[in-house]
Amino acid sequence: MTRKLEELFDLPPADEDQHTESTAEPPLPTTRETLQALDEAIDKVDAALPAVQGLDASDRDMDELADLAKDSYNNLMDLGMQVDSRFASEIFSVASNMLGHAITAKTAKLDKKLKMVDLQMKKLRLDQQQQIIDNKNAEAGTGPAVQTGTGIVLSRNDLLERLLGRRDQNATKE
Repeated sequence: MTRKLEELFDLPPADEDQHTESTAEPPLPTTRETLQALDEAIDKVDAALPAVQGLDASDRDMDELADLAKDSYNNLMDLGMQVDSRFASEIFSVASNMLGHAITAKTAKLDKKLKMVDLQMKKLRLDQQQQIIDNKNAEAGTGPAVQTGTGIVLSRNDLLERLLGRRDQNATKE
């Protein structure tokens, strides 16, 4: 850190910063109780979430829609081959829409499965990370480290006034 920054922010010289030691206070009991309450609430939410086993009904619905669309496509293609050529283009257009609907139904089914698998994998990874943290805390004999601090909301002008005021005070002291 440069001397000008130290003077601007009214900080002690860098040499003194290296020799000072700060003692961290242990987390408050109320904080631990709050964390335990939050953990219990998360467990309740996890228990309330349904497993992925309920996807079979929607899968069957999507399969039925896709099969219906394919059957309609085949019927329309046959019809388009048998009618006059001036009417066939409209029939073929509708047939291609039916095929598009079949593809969309199958794609939606696969997307839903992939999203559910992805969510399950993310949940497993979070559970494993939490278990690792809990094991480390149990070995160390400490609870989760919680940092506390205070802050003040200032506008840009208030902050500049405070900084300039300190500089002016430091200049008058010297």
